[in-house]
Parts: sequence; C-alpha cells; structure tokens
Amino acid sequence: LLQVEKRLELVKQVSHSTHKKLTACLQGQQGVDADKRSKKLPLTTLAQCLTEGSAVLGDDSLLGKMLRLCGEAEDKLAQELIQFELQVERDVIEPLFVLAEVGMAGCPLLCVPCVPLTWPCVYRWQQSAKSSGLSSNLQPSGAKADALREEMEEAANRVEICRDQLSADMYSFVAKEIDYANYFQTLIEVQAEYHRKSLALLRTQGASHQPCALTEAWMEKPSFGKPLEEHLAVSGREIAFPVEACVTMLLECGMQEEGLFRVAPSASKLKKLKAALDCCVVDVQEYSADPHAIAGALKSYLRELPEPLMTFELYEEWIQASNIPEQEKRLQALWNACEKLPKANYNNIRYLIKFLAKLTEYQDMNKMTPSNVAIVLGPNLLWPQAEGNITEMMTTVSLQIVGIIEPLIQHADWFFPGGGLGPMLLWDGMGWDGMGWDGMGWDGMQ
Repeated sequence: LLQVEKRLELVKQVSHSTHKKLTACLQGQQGVDADKRSKKLPLTTLAQCLTEGSAVLGDDSLLGKMLRLCGEAEDKLAQELIQFELQVERDVIEPLFVLAEVGMAGCPLLCVPCVPLTWPCVYRWQQSAKSSGLSSNLQPSGAKADALREEMEEAANRVEICRDQLSADMYSFVAKEIDYANYFQTLIEVQAEYHRKSLALLRTQGASHQPCALTEAWMEKPSFGKPLEEHLAVSGREIAFPVEACVTMLLECGMQEEGLFRVAPSASKLKKLKAALDCCVVDVQEYSADPHAIAGALKSYLRELPEPLMTFELYEEWIQASNIPEQEKRLQALWNACEKLPKANYNNIRYLIKFLAKLTEYQDMNKMTPSNVAIVLGPNLLWPQAEGNITEMMTTVSLQIVGIIEPLIQHADWFFPGGGLGPMLLWDGMGWDGMGWDGMGWDGMQ
C-alpha cells in the first residue's frame, strides 16, 4: 500500500502539471462557449484584419481580392480551432483535472477519517482498567467493561472497513491506469484530426482561390526569368507578353531605327521598361521615342529565360544542321529541328522570326541585315546547357548560331508558312487588349 500511495502521489503531480501546461496551450478562453471564444481568438482577429484590408483596397485590385479570400480562409481555420479546443477540454483537460484534484484527494492513508473514532474508546477502556486496580495484563470485567469492550471493537471494525475501502480504491486506481493513459492517446488523435481538417480546408481554399486570382486581366506573375510554359499557362496566352508587347511597339516606332538590337539602351530606361512589362502597365507613348530600350527589353527577356527559346534538348541538332555544307540539306535539317520544338516554343519562335524578317526589309535604313540580326540576337535564342565560362563558350559557337538564325530569317515564310504581323495588341490607356491567334495571323490580319 505504501508503494501504491507513492505511485498515486507521482501520478497526481504529473497530472496536475500536464493539466496546467495543456490549459496554457489553448488560444481561446477556457470554459466559455464557441461564440465568446471566437471573439478573442488571434486567428479571428487576423481574419477581420484581412477582410478590412480587402475592403480598403477593393475587389478590383488583385491584392484586395486575395486579402478577402485569405480572410475567409483564416476565419474557417479559426472555427476549426475552436471545435478542436472544445473537444480537448471535454475529453482531456477536464478528466485530467478530475484525476489530479478530485479522484485522488482522499487516497493517502493519513486521511482515513475513521482512525480518530478509536481514540475515545481506547482511553475509556484504559481508565476502566486503572480504576479496577488491575494490572496491565488483565482485562476489567463487569457490565460496564463489556460495553466498553464492545464499543472499542465496533470502532476497530469501522477503522478496518475504512482501511479496506481505501486500499480497494487505491488498487482500483492502479488497475485503471490504462484508462487514464487513454486521455493522452485521445489528445493525439484529436490533434491529428484537427490538422487533417485544417489541411483539407487550406487545400480546398487554395484550389478555389488560384484560378480566381490568376485569371485577372493582365495581373499575372512576373514573366522575366520565368519558364515560358509557366508564363503562358498563368496568362492564358500563346505568345509571351514581353515578346508581343515589344514587337508591337517596335512595329510602330522602331523599324527604321539604325542599329536596332545593336545599340545599347539607357540602363535606367531598360530597368524601368522591364519592370513595367512584368506588371503589364506599359505606356506606349513614353517608349515610342526610345526603340532601343524596347529592343533591349526584348533581348533581356529572351536571355533571362531558364531555357533558350530553341531549347537545350535540340541544341546539338541545331548545331549539326548548321554544319551541313549543302544549302538545301542544311535548310531541310533546320526545318526538321523547327518541327521538333514544343508547341509553346514553336509559336513564339515563329512569331519572333516573322518579325525579324519584317525588320530586315528596312535594312537600307536600320542597317540590320539578316546576318547582323542573327549576330546580335542569336545568342539570346540558343545557347548550350553547360558549366564554365559562358563568354568563352559562346565565342566558339557564335558563328554556328549565326548560321542557324540567319537562314531562318531569310526563309521565314518557308520555315513558318502562314501567319503574319499586324496590330497584335491595342493599348486602350488602361491595359493591353490582346487579340487571339487564329493560325493565320492575329485575328486573321495578315
């Protein structure tokens, strides 16, 4: 019993400590209903802040819309948290409190209430023996002595009953320890279910929010330095926006500019234009007087692609085709490589080559022959996937790349039959009104 008593004392200490720490983990106010708990929950406060921010920015703003959607998600998470904490209180915290503060309050042997009942009986028995003049080893006799003896024996029986009951309770506690251990198993299971529901909620919210946010007109992710297919998928386009926007502006103001793509633009102008293209708010009038900045932005976009427009996979095939001495066979090999390009790459290289072919029609004024264009743009369309000094590496293959790009420009209509260049994008003062590609040209315009 002493060992059991020590065990009970340890369990009481652990239960009390665990109950205290677990209660401190609750974010809501313990013991109140769900509505009152929700008002002071940090997640609820965050949800309100996001919703208020959304109202300030408005739903016509992408950021405002995302704030509203995130506010709704946080509010739902708060409701899940409230239900989780209520269940933890009911199934774990309250039973631990009962175990620590109530269930073992009368367990120690020193708290046996019947023990003091024997003291008066024993005292009266001892006084009776003294008054009878009996020695300590003799018992008094007579009616009074018999009554005292019965009283003392009855008190001793009650003490024994209490002791037996207490022992039974203590042993019963030990036998039920597995039930108390289940409180902590319940805690783990409730936490797991809460996290599963929260994760499912976030996935559902994320799946429902993404299309809504990303299909905003021209409010797409930055395009510079992003994979071509990712940019096209996000924007719902076939031609990359920086390519189409720059080509459109150059058709308006840069076709006769001498040294286009060769003359370096102002670094500050180039940086500004790239940033504007990334968020699709280009002011055409501002850059109409600086076609070199537009050409520089187009070159930067092509060069910053993680993979060249003409792809790493086909690099060796392009190079081998350029090394074929017979012109007819060389052109056929280049055509075969073109046909192997992924659809997104094919559409964009076709669009770009058609524009460059148009540009060379003004070579008497802009001095940009097919050869010159291939020299300045070729390294931005194709480069090897290899480590080392890129400058040294490109020096050895630059002539080969020129031998690839130049015939593509010279024979653009043969390599890419059909299609043409027209007013692909219209600027309405608020954004680009893009026209769709129909396989023959932009909205059928040649």
